[in-house]
Amino acid sequence: MESEETRDDKVAASQKAYWRANIRLLCVLMSIWFAVSFGAGIIFRDFLDQFSLGGYPLGFWFAQQGSIYVFLILIAIYVVAMHRIERKFDLDDDDDS
Repeated sequence: MESEETRDDKVAASQKAYWRANIRLLCVLMSIWFAVSFGAGIIFRDFLDQFSLGGYPLGFWFAQQGSIYVFLILIAIYVVAMHRIERKFDLDDDDDS
């Protein structure tokens, strides 16, 4: 029979792993958003302006619209990824019945 202390250690390790996965996901997604919004819209704007999208310079497009679209896509990715992480750690609260 498993002792209460061993069970508590397993729960604590599972919670720590869950939050580690959660924070890792957030860091990756926020880094992508930063690279797109700051990098493509500001730092690499001159290079990207050589190309056009919809008649507008690509650097301008990223600064005005692209980072918003990327942010919305990242939200969708976050929802799907968090659902997988919650299922992995048995924290999924969806009612399948």
